[in-house]
Amino acid sequence: MHSDVSLQRFKQFPRLMWIFLFGSFITRGSYYMVWPFLAVILYEKFALSATEVGMVLSSAAIISVFTSFVGSSLSDRIGRHKLMYVTGTLYIISFSLLAEANSVEGYVVVMTLCSMATSLWRPLTSAAIGDIIADPKTRELAMQSLYFIVNVGCAVGPMLGVWLGLTGKQSSFYLTAVAFAVLLIMLYWGFNHQTRQDVALAAGASSNDNLSDATSGTESDGASGSVNDCVNDITSDGVNRGVNGLSSDTEASTKKAAVVSRKQIVAILLQDKLLQCLIFANILCMFIYAQMDSSLIQYLTRAGAPDLLTLISGMIFTNAMVIISTQFLLLKLMARFPLVKRIQIGLLLLICSQIWLAFNPLDLFWGWIGAIVVMSVAETILFPTMNVHIDRLAPDHLRGAYFGAASFYDLGFALAPLGGGIILDHFGGQWLFLTGAVLSVLVIYLYSILDRLPRPDFAMFKAD
Repeated sequence: MHSDVSLQRFKQFPRLMWIFLFGSFITRGSYYMVWPFLAVILYEKFALSATEVGMVLSSAAIISVFTSFVGSSLSDRIGRHKLMYVTGTLYIISFSLLAEANSVEGYVVVMTLCSMATSLWRPLTSAAIGDIIADPKTRELAMQSLYFIVNVGCAVGPMLGVWLGLTGKQSSFYLTAVAFAVLLIMLYWGFNHQTRQDVALAAGASSNDNLSDATSGTESDGASGSVNDCVNDITSDGVNRGVNGLSSDTEASTKKAAVVSRKQIVAILLQDKLLQCLIFANILCMFIYAQMDSSLIQYLTRAGAPDLLTLISGMIFTNAMVIISTQFLLLKLMARFPLVKRIQIGLLLLICSQIWLAFNPLDLFWGWIGAIVVMSVAETILFPTMNVHIDRLAPDHLRGAYFGAASFYDLGFALAPLGGGIILDHFGGQWLFLTGAVLSVLVIYLYSILDRLPRPDFAMFKAD
């Protein structure tokens, strides 16, 4: 019965959702052929210290965090698909330039552009899914599916890169640029198709209303209102909530008055103490996870781990394959637990993985892989649940602002290379992972107090 329900929900995905899924697969696959190896490239090409590499990676990411919040909040006002076109173009330009960068300064500038595009794209996609899928359960399945397909790309990318001899090569960034060009073409077609479908459905509903007016007189006054509410419930992003699609910008402009002002958005976010605590907890969580992409690779590189490129590719492949193979099983097993309880279970597993990494011998290949397996199971529980948590907290008309605020999670990713590099240079790899274990305990405590924190009265904030 459960599988039948899930299949029905899959069938409810609009065409744009399938474009998001396919686009995420091709872009993430090409991205992970080379991006995780940037720390190796910077070390081998410029002989930078762990702290210097961390500063390069962190400076680019920190700028992008604030860009993401502003851009995601703006998407509630001017339309998400316009910003997706702009962000996709920025991806193409930045990855093309990254393939040609030949100085530390050049890497900093171009990686900043890449990080800005990445931090904009993720919340835009999450918010767009909330826009085009009205049913909460179907939306949760869509977010889980997006996370799943991203990890399929992460699994295929590094191993395909090794097979093709592209792993760690700077020129591989051209593949990511091409992948985003393909995705933009698909999105343009998908948005136009959805708009035509919305217009046709709205026209059909209007015809039915006129027929109802002619046959049932004043009874149509109430009926047409309910039909139009179903069909034309347009949000500030130009979203038709009743038909799971994006309407045209013209339709969006007719509802401009429904947009909450920027001042009110800031007031709401400042009053939502639960959201603020959640963001801080997840910044710490992302700081811990990001060590795998930066500091762990730096540690293995500088310590002279055997078969380095194979080990790094193997860890990325293992991480993605564990998520692919366990995600929906864990989703079913965890369904009976509240969201916060699921996250706390994931954090306990994360603590175990950090302790394992801290004490694993450098030359024990399968020990590193085993620790990554445990860490990946924790990630499978945590990451999609975080998105669902934000989706449930956010009012419909502020979804972009809330996902934009959630993009501050990326401060954890941004600070991880610098923080991890400093710990590596001054204390060593073991203390890096023990610090991660201690921070995980702190995150568990923060989640335990969420229910006691105040939230704003959204009814007090009227649209301008």
